[in-house]
Amino acid sequence: MITYHRTQVDGLEVFYREAGSKNLPTVILLHGFPSSSHMFRDLIPRLAGDFHVVAPDYIGFGYSAQPPATEFQYTFDNLAAHVEKLLFDKLHLAKFAIYVQDYGAPVGFRLASGHPEAISAIVVQNGNAYVEGLSPAWASLRALWANRTADTEQAVRAFLAPETTRFQYTEGVGNVEEVSPDAYTFDQLGLDRPGNDAIQISLFHDYASNLALYPQWHAYFREHQPPMLIVWGKNDPFFTVEGAKAFQRDLPEAELHLLDTGHFALEDKGEFMAQQMRRFLRDVVGQGTKRKTA
Repeated sequence: MITYHRTQVDGLEVFYREAGSKNLPTVILLHGFPSSSHMFRDLIPRLAGDFHVVAPDYIGFGYSAQPPATEFQYTFDNLAAHVEKLLFDKLHLAKFAIYVQDYGAPVGFRLASGHPEAISAIVVQNGNAYVEGLSPAWASLRALWANRTADTEQAVRAFLAPETTRFQYTEGVGNVEEVSPDAYTFDQLGLDRPGNDAIQISLFHDYASNLALYPQWHAYFREHQPPMLIVWGKNDPFFTVEGAKAFQRDLPEAELHLLDTGHFALEDKGEFMAQQMRRFLRDVVGQGTKRKTA
């Protein structure tokens, strides 16, 4: 059974989904843009028999608080800080695996590099940590990073449009009839809330801060060698296959699966991904050893 919770972190309400016995190893699911913990609605019950699963919504996303961008600084540092306080201060977790996708990667890798002792394993699904992982589709975002003006902000507003949200879910998928419209419809409802556009543009601009941290994350990978499973939609228009393979430079024993799907691989490859996660995490969680490449 999935349960649904709200708690206060630094005076802001944070929503999270939870399932599985707390006596089992914990897995934290960190969502991407423009989604929320809703993207894990099918994955959570597939994992809950073997793991304690927690999936939070970031501030400004899903059911968590959405203070105006004029009152809260929407940066990846702040998103990660609220997740960190939820996990350590509210849920009192000491050790856990993380699943990261899209925005979940900069949130999760901040958490992991800052608390390496807490990380038992990492599952990466189209979550980037290498410059070669960014496709040409990032051109308008790079322009925003270089010079934030009314014109560069207007250009990235295309990422907030309903057709773009649907594109993120359906591009590169073999059979779009396997993608539930609930996914992109729910995400778009979040984007269309008054004031959410300013929140997302602030995060688009701050995404450059993630690139500045790539060397720090690579050093964490090399030093601590966290067990890693990479399950990557190879047809993703935003994050490239080269970005998936780059993890193996620093983590040569990372296990890599390239899937014939797109950015939100859980939508049509969810059962396969859950099987791989259960197998991988059973092998490595709590053992403190590296997994050999399959």
